[in-house]
Amino acid sequence: MPVPADPTRLHPMPGQPRVVLLKPLVTPPLIEVGEYSSYDDPDDATAFETRNVLYHYGPEKLIIGKFCALGTGVRFLMNGANHRMDGPSTFPFPTMGGSWADHFDLLTGLPSRGDTVVGNDVWSGHSTTVMPGVRIGHGAIIASGSVVTNDVPDYGIVGGNPARLIRTRYSAPDIARLLALAWWDWPAEHIGAHIPTLMSGSVEELRKAAPSPRTP
Repeated sequence: MPVPADPTRLHPMPGQPRVVLLKPLVTPPLIEVGEYSSYDDPDDATAFETRNVLYHYGPEKLIIGKFCALGTGVRFLMNGANHRMDGPSTFPFPTMGGSWADHFDLLTGLPSRGDTVVGNDVWSGHSTTVMPGVRIGHGAIIASGSVVTNDVPDYGIVGGNPARLIRTRYSAPDIARLLALAWWDWPAEHIGAHIPTLMSGSVEELRKAAPSPRTP
């Protein structure tokens, strides 16, 4: 039986250090990544934690599903980027130190939108920005340069600043079928046997390819 791709290999493409798998790379407990999700950056893809996940002081998590393809320069702005907006100034004075740090309580308890969640099989284009607490659905596509300020539906295509829904990739019934099939949870060997169907087949062909018992 053919050997499937190794989800623990940091650089899955020989001779291409610009591409990394994120699951074997990231270490902080506040970042969770599923198998085979990748990031592409010609400068230093291994610096994803520090260059692409910003203001991540917790307790909110960044959760990225399986089989996501993240383009160069994608940025996740976490809740630590927020400033107070209920006074005359938004400047974070306590972070400057000295006696000003005595007022650090003014920076705690800021409103939070919760975890930032990216579903499975999401393609995020070059230089996209995802704002705190956004939830991106399974199978979604984020156009290059987009600023995602609101949730993205399953199999939605969004673009712009702020990102707007351009269209969905499938009809509502087909989206429901795809979510029920959840191909990203299939065994790696089974996925490998049906890559042509996954990349260019129909929803019905994917249903027929699903491991037994098949999902209606």
